[in-house]
Amino acid sequence: MFKPENHITQLAEYVLKNLKKGYTIDSLRFSLINQGYSKISVDNAIENANKRLAETAPEMKEKPQITYKIIDEHNKPISISKKKSWWKRIFE
Repeated sequence: MFKPENHITQLAEYVLKNLKKGYTIDSLRFSLINQGYSKISVDNAIENANKRLAETAPEMKEKPQITYKIIDEHNKPISISKKKSWWKRIFE
C-alpha cells in the first residue's frame, strides 16, 4: 500500500497544528498510529514537522564571555590564586 509524499506533508501539518495546541510529540505519534497510519509515515511526518519548526526558530546568539586581567605597571598580567576550599585546606 503506497501513499504519496503529499500524505506525509498533510500529516506534518496535522502534527504542527496540534503541537501549537499543546500536545506532545509522543501523544501525537501514539494517536496517529492508533488511527491506522504506519509507524514509518508517522515518523517521517514528525521529522518533516521538526524541520519546519527549526526553519522558523529564531537564531540563537551567544552571550559574550567577559574576562578580566589585572596588569601591573610593566603591562604584565598578574595571576591571582583562588582561595582553597575548607576541605582542601584541612586535608592537604
